[in-house]
Amino acid sequence: MNISVNKKAPVFASSEIMIKASIDSVWETLTKIEKWPDWQSSVTEVNFEGQVNEQVTFTWKADGITFKSNIHTMKPKSMFGWEGRTIGAYAIHNWTIAEQDNATIVMVEESLQGVLPKLFRKYFQKNLQNGMLKNLKELKMASELK
Repeated sequence: MNISVNKKAPVFASSEIMIKASIDSVWETLTKIEKWPDWQSSVTEVNFEGQVNEQVTFTWKADGITFKSNIHTMKPKSMFGWEGRTIGAYAIHNWTIAEQDNATIVMVEESLQGVLPKLFRKYFQKNLQNGMLKNLKELKMASELK
């Protein structure tokens, strides 16, 4: 990854899932940013135009919060990462995918820093972990339907 998560941040979570779909299907679902609202229930809006490449910025809204994000890593069918900012918080979010036994293993990590994650660490930790698990299940469902 071009930018690693901060495992010492006030809030950090990681998880993984096995998806019974091709790596192509998972990669396409994950990196078609403009389609995130189609499969991520918390994402309601994405403003993204052009190609998904490193250093491309986009804005999006999840759970009522607007984020300005920048893609920092784009290694096809392997690694995808972005960093994002909103009022009082900075996130680094990294995905790693790999083929294994006719399936795809997806691993995700995220760190949250800033005033709000520091002040409300327990709240943010719980929400991040729960949201990450929900997001992985939604990615699995969307990828396996293709």
